[in-house]
Amino acid sequence: MSTEILGFPSGETEGSPSSGTAGAAGDPAAAPVLVGCSHGTNDVAGQAAIRALLDDVRATRPDLDVREAFVDVQQPEVADVVTHAVAPRAPGEGPGGQAGQAVVVPLLLSTGFHVNVDITEAVSPEHEGRGPEHGAATAARALGPDPRLAQILADRLAAAGTRPHDAVVLAAAGSSRSGAARDVEAVAEHLRAHHDGPVTVGFGAMATPSVRDAVAAAREALGVAAVPGEATTAPGGGADAAGAAPSGGEDEPPRVVIAAYLLAPGFFHDRLLEAGADVVTAPLAPDARLTAIVLDRYAEGVAALPAR
Repeated sequence: MSTEILGFPSGETEGSPSSGTAGAAGDPAAAPVLVGCSHGTNDVAGQAAIRALLDDVRATRPDLDVREAFVDVQQPEVADVVTHAVAPRAPGEGPGGQAGQAVVVPLLLSTGFHVNVDITEAVSPEHEGRGPEHGAATAARALGPDPRLAQILADRLAAAGTRPHDAVVLAAAGSSRSGAARDVEAVAEHLRAHHDGPVTVGFGAMATPSVRDAVAAAREALGVAAVPGEATTAPGGGADAAGAAPSGGEDEPPRVVIAAYLLAPGFFHDRLLEAGADVVTAPLAPDARLTAIVLDRYAEGVAALPAR
């Protein structure tokens, strides 16, 4: 099976990030801290992709204090970052010497265990080490579902040379929470508006169908067999990667393309290469539309915080 990762985003992305409404320009202390909380990964490229997303947030909103946190694998843990962000401030450190506030924006695509449990507990005022002298914290919604994510996916598919008659499997990491599967299906429905061929869903773990089973079902529905061979990886990043996509023609047999519904490279994206598809798209981050979603979630969280 010859599988290619194609369509990795270049530095040029479409869409313009939201400017948001919270905070006073030039005064980071006046706005709640934005804690961007991702899963965490040992993959260097994955770490860089998440860091680039948060760097884009900082560049778009230089008035904000943007901090990185994780629910697993990497440090610092989200609860520790929140505790530090909402700690009492000495006079002159903040508005009226008040304690800080924080909004945790999950850099996660669906509402699952990490959002409902890990991050929810991290913002609780009863969390260990916090007292009445600490400021308030809240958790924003996950990044998905959102129609803009389907737009990014559609662009990754186009960059990978996906043809209208190809079958697309939207591949998500997976969660034991049923709400996460519903979130992914909502994004798949948005994606169907951008692709004429069939769009189905598969999961890397914790939910069914698996990506491998979804790919096999797509092949059966198309009536095409897998082509044996080693998995290959197209160059990452830049226009050369997008231009390398062998799109073929309408008279060629349809293919099965995995649309990687993942923010960054790492363990799950590596596993997609082994799922039996012809092409695997690049992850979503960084992208200006992702930056806009992060800032929109932050603004929603700020609106939920108590007035100071």
